[in-house]
Amino acid sequence: MMILDAHLDLSMNAIDWNRDLRKDIVELRNFEKDLKDLPGRGQNTVTFDAMRKGNIGLCVATQIARYVKPENPLPGWNSPEQAWAHTQAQLAWYKEMVKAKELRQITDLKDLEGHLSYWETSKDSRKSIGFVLSLEGADSIVSMEHLHLAVEYGLRAIGPAHYGPGTYAFGTDSTGGIGAKGKTLLQEMEKLNLILDVTHLCDQSFWEALEVFDGVVWASHNNCRALVDHNRQFSDQQLKELIRREAVIGVVLDTWMMVPNWKRGVFTPQSADAGLKRIIDNIDHICQLAGDTKHVGIGSDLDGGFGKEQSPYDIDTIADLQKIQGMLEMRGYTSNDIKGIYQGNFLRILKKVLAKF
Repeated sequence: MMILDAHLDLSMNAIDWNRDLRKDIVELRNFEKDLKDLPGRGQNTVTFDAMRKGNIGLCVATQIARYVKPENPLPGWNSPEQAWAHTQAQLAWYKEMVKAKELRQITDLKDLEGHLSYWETSKDSRKSIGFVLSLEGADSIVSMEHLHLAVEYGLRAIGPAHYGPGTYAFGTDSTGGIGAKGKTLLQEMEKLNLILDVTHLCDQSFWEALEVFDGVVWASHNNCRALVDHNRQFSDQQLKELIRREAVIGVVLDTWMMVPNWKRGVFTPQSADAGLKRIIDNIDHICQLAGDTKHVGIGSDLDGGFGKEQSPYDIDTIADLQKIQGMLEMRGYTSNDIKGIYQGNFLRILKKVLAKF
């Protein structure tokens, strides 16, 4: 069964981490085994080959570049223009991968339907993987003119904030509202038929954004606060509001969001019993709140700044996402339920949005 992964930082791995995702994963791990500059070196799980082996034929792939003001201790660029330039380097890489036929960019409904047919029927062992372009954190949007340029090159979803305070909203581990700039961004996004990704919004920004924005919403990679009590997760009240708005929530495979009180550098996935079963718990929690299986999918975030040291112990590569099917079947989920979770629920949103382009 094909999987649509709603959140992969492919260009970050290529441009920031200097990974050639066309290479074999063992080769990449061996190349990085002595590097200490970033966490997760030598423990990566995502390559194009691993995606193909896991039948992950379509993903939402990000651009990401944070602008930080002088008082912000988080790493990032010192001006919005620098952040924009970095996203353009990431875009250039996506374009090169399209030329190399590793990837296919999906910008409208015709593209989407054509790719789904191609993925189902092609016998090529190196099929081009489809991607829809998303922006994680909107700090790189220097102006609304830049937003329009981004839409022209295929941007279809935006998460206004990432970690900390941002230009347009407040993100994880911070507190604040969307302000005038956030309202302007959201209003323009709605006019342009872009998807609002509420992932990473702090509680105040979350509620203010949904009050302003009346377009299509999803949460590409979010788990449940009822299971791990941290502001990075969504409360049941937030999840119910997303369900009411016909959104889909993609469960995320970062173990600190799967296990209560995870301690980085102390816990291991094995010692914390952080297996895929905890992801099934999050899927089931959302389904129980909704009363159906139509509002949850997969937004793995694998290799989103971490590797096997902070991924479920039963994940070696992203291909192992296919293990979720059997685990859901053990919980009583039907084939139709699982198809929705694997691809259909996020496809429903993409078809609705991309029909407008």
